[in-house]
Amino acid sequence: MKNKFKIILFLTVFSIMSSFTVHKFYVSVTQIDFVPKKQRIEITSRIFIDDFEKVLKNKYDKNFYLSTKKEIPEADAYIQKYLEEKIKLVINNKPYKVTFITKEVEDDVLICYLKVQFSEKITTFEIYNSVLTEMFSEQKNIVHTDINGNKKSFLLTYSERSTLLEF
Repeated sequence: MKNKFKIILFLTVFSIMSSFTVHKFYVSVTQIDFVPKKQRIEITSRIFIDDFEKVLKNKYDKNFYLSTKKEIPEADAYIQKYLEEKIKLVINNKPYKVTFITKEVEDDVLICYLKVQFSEKITTFEIYNSVLTEMFSEQKNIVHTDINGNKKSFLLTYSERSTLLEF
């Protein structure tokens, strides 16, 4: 009876652990800061490399090998093109194009640095973020903002891709 209990306990624990490894977690985290002294908005987006590569390969039909020795020379241009399409800002009711600056790797995350030149007072700030949602409908894009000294956080998803802040 004792052995039967151990086997059932083992199978239960194994089953629970297996369910965690089968389901993948799709998330990105983006920080957006208005830096008046630099007259720009700084954006830092953290995206899992493997998911990002799958989306880029699917969209552009190329293997990118991001942040490896085999990375293709035009990778940054494709990242810029993709992020321009997927991260959009409308400030004071006027759309602004994000500019890709550079990237770096931290563990299995690609950190992308972007900016928007802007020096006026911000009264409205709309954020659109649909990174990876075209391939992963369960993708969650967490956005943290620090604008005019106001810090806010949002969860953007496949069905809710934007949010509007008013100051």
